[in-house]
Amino acid sequence: MQNIPSVDLRDFLSGDPERKQKFVNEIGKAYEDIGFVALKGHFLDDRLVDELYAEVKNFFSLPLETKEKYEIPGIGGQRGYVSFGKEHAKGKKEGDLKEFWHFGQYLEEDSKRAGEYPDNVEVTELPKFNEVGKEAYQMLEKTGIYVLRALAIYLGLDEFYFDKYAEEGNSILRPIHYPPITSEPENAVRAAAHGDINLITLLMGAQGRGLQVQNHNGEWIDAIAEPDELVINVGDMLSRHTNNRLKSTIHQVVNPPRELWGTSRYSIPFFMHPVSEMKLDCLENCIDEQHPKLYDDITAGEFLHERLVDLGLIKK
Repeated sequence: MQNIPSVDLRDFLSGDPERKQKFVNEIGKAYEDIGFVALKGHFLDDRLVDELYAEVKNFFSLPLETKEKYEIPGIGGQRGYVSFGKEHAKGKKEGDLKEFWHFGQYLEEDSKRAGEYPDNVEVTELPKFNEVGKEAYQMLEKTGIYVLRALAIYLGLDEFYFDKYAEEGNSILRPIHYPPITSEPENAVRAAAHGDINLITLLMGAQGRGLQVQNHNGEWIDAIAEPDELVINVGDMLSRHTNNRLKSTIHQVVNPPRELWGTSRYSIPFFMHPVSEMKLDCLENCIDEQHPKLYDDITAGEFLHERLVDLGLIKK
């Protein structure tokens, strides 16, 4: 496979059983084959996308001392600002060439999970940054829940199996700024080869070259979406839960050609995490003689903690 398949969520939402099943089959097969799709028909409109990019650029253009006010110690970078080079891929010591921000879950005051997650950090200099971030978070979460419903059907589960885990889950919206490269990087790229931790990732900003996906032959292929598409991939939690039937694919963001070193790159992934108590035990209907159980039992919260230590965001 030399490119990532494109699917349209409007097929799933159409009310037509044949179109709905077509979407289920297409996304399920893509996730078995390469673990990535480009998705049209999501819930982000052009106005929201434009406003979000404008506000993200406004934030990363602030002076470093202003941004550093929003770097919150002791929470493993789960909310607010994370400065340049702090995060590295699992197994690498070189920090990635990026800085980023985290928006987290928005809970109602009477939610039973109130107090479970760190509070979102408000940027006082840019009130619209906070408003637009919340709206984008909620539209991406809504899109992700429908994708998980399609995958539940594909896996032979109840359509709404994932709802109770994904709603009020520990999901993260991460606007990333890859600054201009000013000198020859020593063993560092914008984001080193890695698999995502979570259930699924919904990525805005894959319109230009940079994001690459590794296919089953070990070849790197460019994952380039149309402007109206999100790139959505399987994370390690979902791969683990399905006994690797749905593939969490290794991907990376490579440095641009030298003539483009002077340009910034912006990317906005939404990492869809479940609630921490979700059991990631391999589903029984994904285990048989040809596919023995590959992973030990673990909860989502335990798995996330292990990986944040691996990434250098939490110290042992």
